[in-house]
Amino acid sequence: MSDRMFLTLDEVIDRYRGRISGGTLRNWRSMRVGPSFLKLGKAVLYPLEELERWDRRNLVVCRPCRSFPN
Repeated sequence: MSDRMFLTLDEVIDRYRGRISGGTLRNWRSMRVGPSFLKLGKAVLYPLEELERWDRRNLVVCRPCRSFPN
């Protein structure tokens, strides 16, 4: 998958292990939220670079745990 520049809807669903449904992606597109996409006629494609950027923007950074005394 790393050699591909664009992913289809099904490939995006697979990328996120089914945790984002096709319906959710369609709703997000209609509301202009979520990952950026490209529409060519009826085809909807997601640029891999944009998905990676979206991943980074949604990354939750945790602080390290402090040590607890024994």
